[in-house]
Amino acid sequence: MGLMIISIFVFLLPAFIHMSSWDGGRYLATLPDITGTWVCADHQNWDGRTYYIYFEIRRNKNAVFGRIRYPWGERKITRADFEGNQFELYDQTGNVVFVGERFGAELHLVSKVGPQKGKPRIAKLTNNFHIPDPPFPLPLPALKKIPQTGEAPAPPMGWSSWNHFADRIDDKTIREIVDAMVRSGLRDAGYRYVNIDDTWEGVRDGKGEISANSKFPNMKALADYVHSKGLLLGIYSSPGPRTCAGYEGSFGHEEQDSKTFASWGIDLLKYDWCSAGLIYRSEDMRAVYQKMGEALASSGRKIVFNLCQYGQRDVGRWGKYVGGSLWRTGPDIENSWQSVSTIGFSQTKWTQFAGPGHWNDPDMLEIGNGALTLEEERTHMTLWSMLAAPLILGNDLRHITPETLSVLTNREIIAIDQDRLGKQGYRLYADGGIEVWKRNLINGDIAFAVFNRNDQNRQYTLSFAKIGLLEPQASFRDLWRQTLLHSSGGVMKLNVPAHGVVVFRVRATEKSSSATERE
Repeated sequence: MGLMIISIFVFLLPAFIHMSSWDGGRYLATLPDITGTWVCADHQNWDGRTYYIYFEIRRNKNAVFGRIRYPWGERKITRADFEGNQFELYDQTGNVVFVGERFGAELHLVSKVGPQKGKPRIAKLTNNFHIPDPPFPLPLPALKKIPQTGEAPAPPMGWSSWNHFADRIDDKTIREIVDAMVRSGLRDAGYRYVNIDDTWEGVRDGKGEISANSKFPNMKALADYVHSKGLLLGIYSSPGPRTCAGYEGSFGHEEQDSKTFASWGIDLLKYDWCSAGLIYRSEDMRAVYQKMGEALASSGRKIVFNLCQYGQRDVGRWGKYVGGSLWRTGPDIENSWQSVSTIGFSQTKWTQFAGPGHWNDPDMLEIGNGALTLEEERTHMTLWSMLAAPLILGNDLRHITPETLSVLTNREIIAIDQDRLGKQGYRLYADGGIEVWKRNLINGDIAFAVFNRNDQNRQYTLSFAKIGLLEPQASFRDLWRQTLLHSSGGVMKLNVPAHGVVVFRVRATEKSSSATERE
């Protein structure tokens, strides 16, 4: 018996040793050591400059923490989970940002977030290396209310380069997109803006004037071409020294850049927080954006100001007072149903801040980029329209399919988005994966959308009493399928596809509301 006890103890000893250093579900006694400062040559810009990502990883007893410094800003490392020699790095949001494995003096990493999700990287261990400090902040204006710098009476509609092309965008591609917008009928359906996102930026001359890089040899000529087709041109910058991709930002050059944009004929500026977060405190955000708003207001041209700061600092309360016409209300969208649905269905808290000339922006559309089913694309388009959101396409319009085009040009859905009353829709209630939304429209009309967030088709009985309607005296039409929806006994029986939607419009003469309208 004594020998058996000794044998059992010897067998369990390794586990006992591991358990003595247990932390958050992982054994730390035998973990690979990933502490130190690591540097990754991330990418090379058009001018040959290499931009780096720095990983500063520390350990205090059993806690792994640190920071990741990008060209555009920082992420905190709040924890690391290990499985053998492999590890996952988590940021302050609780998301995995990198997975990797150590091989000697290298970390082999794969990004798990952002537009470069899935990209492999190699970070090398450095000795006595100090992560470079950002510049000191510059003086900011005293807070005040300034007029909007451009005109956006309805949510802007158009196209932007980032979702599909990222850093592969150039003058030739923009012209081809413009031609495709005209040829396909998208322009005539209301899509007017053609927005050049990050990576157009060149260098500054001795006077500080910025120029475009070799991908865009003549920005004024490009703007003229866009305008000749009845469209508008947008551009991108950052209040920090670097954009998200590491190109030249507008830090310290706000007035110069606004005048340059005006001279080129730019109609919209997307202003992305990016590296400004390395310099300014988050509570400075309103003043930082006001600085560019004032510059745009004095540029001599009406330029719509698009605030891209991911919904921080309750931007809906002050966005229009810094000259903004639209502002982001969440993280970057990704080409997946999970991203589209998570962002879209979390927007109701912003409802009160939307109205003619000032719009909540849940980010660009992923319709036509290949990851969504037809029903998911219809849901994406419907949800953004119920939200009175900007409809900014992000696909390759040169190769658009008839199916995708039919989603993007459904005039009855677009009419909901562009409704002149400017009231954002909201969720009435959720019921077992079904969400029923309502949007008040001009002349007393109402749009109702029944979304099915389940993975299976659903038969759903919609009660008119529950949505605030008396028994209507007419049949309604499914705006996507152009079929009649019949009611009986105060209910309407609907077939709602998985991840799909049924949406219909109630004309003022066809309804009698018994519920108080939400303002």
